Amino acid sequence: MKNNKKGKVVVTGGCGFIGSYLVDALVKEGFTVHIIGKSKNKKALHNKAVFHNANICNLKSIRPIIKGARFVFHLASVVGEQYSVKQPTLSNRVNINGTLNVLLACQEAGVERLVYSSSSAIYGNQSKLPHREDMLPNPSAPYGIQKYTGELYCKIWSELYKLSTVSLRYFSVYGPRPDLDYPRTLVIDRFLKNKMDDKVFHILGNGKRTRDFINVRDVVRANILAAKSKKVGKGEAINIGTGKNYSINEIAKLIGGNKIKHLPSKFGPTDTLADISKAKKLLGWQPKIKLEDGIKELKKIWKI
Repeated sequence: MKNNKKGKVVVTGGCGFIGSYLVDALVKEGFTVHIIGKSKNKKALHNKAVFHNANICNLKSIRPIIKGARFVFHLASVVGEQYSVKQPTLSNRVNINGTLNVLLACQEAGVERLVYSSSSAIYGNQSKLPHREDMLPNPSAPYGIQKYTGELYCKIWSELYKLSTVSLRYFSVYGPRPDLDYPRTLVIDRFLKNKMDDKVFHILGNGKRTRDFINVRDVVRANILAAKSKKVGKGEAINIGTGKNYSINEIAKLIGGNKIKHLPSKFGPTDTLADISKAKKLLGWQPKIKLEDGIKELKKIWKI
C-alpha cells in the first residue's frame, strides 16, 4: 500500500462494531489504516485497510504494527459489565495488561497521540446527574475498574513518558452493523431483532432505568477530533454522550409493536446521563444524530 500525506494510523479492535466505523472514516480521510484484531465479520472490514491478526496481550506481535504510526486508536477490549463478572481474569488481562502493552508500543514508536476508548461504566451509580468527568468513579463491576485503570495508565504515560493521550468515555453506543451473536449486544439491537422475529421484548426490572444512547457515527467523529485537537493530550478523560437519556420502556415504545415481559433486574447503574460540556470545549464536538432519527434509520435497515 502506498504511503499518503496524512500518514499511518492504527486501530486496535478495528474489526469490532465501533472500530469498523472508525476505520471507514479514517480511510475516507486519507490515512493509511492498519487494524489490530481478530476478524469475525469480514464484511465490516474496509478493503483499503491493512488487517493484522494480532493480540494486544502479546507486546512482541503489536510492536512492528504500531511502529511508524502517527495516531493509535485503542478500542480493543473485552466489553461488558456482566461479562466481566463472569470472566474477571480474562477481561482484566485484555483490558489492563493489553492496554499497558499498547501504551508501551506507542511510547517506543514515538506515536503522536493515543486515543483510548473508555466507558461510562466507571461512574456506576452516582447521587447526582449528569455524570461529570470530575466525579469520583464508583464502578459496579470489574469492567468499570478496568476501564478506569486504563485511563489512569494513559494519564501517567503522558506525565512520565510524554506520550500524548486522551480518553473518551463512551455512553451507550448504538447504530447499524452490530454483531448480534455478541453476548453483550445493546438493548436497542435486541429489541429490533425481537421485533423482526415477532418475539416478546424482555425488559429487566420495571424498565425505568435510563441510558444515554449515542450514535456510533458521532462517536467516530469524537475519536478523529480527539486525535487532532491541540487542546488535549495530557490524559484528559472526556464524556461522549448526548446529554439526554431515555428509559428502557421508552426505547421499547420507539421501536414498538411487540408484547413486553419484565424479568428480574440485574446489577448496574440506575441511570446514565453525560455532561458533554468538556467535549464541546476541548474537542469542538457535539452529537448530531437524535436517538429518534437513529432508531428510524435502524428500523428502515431492518425493514420493520
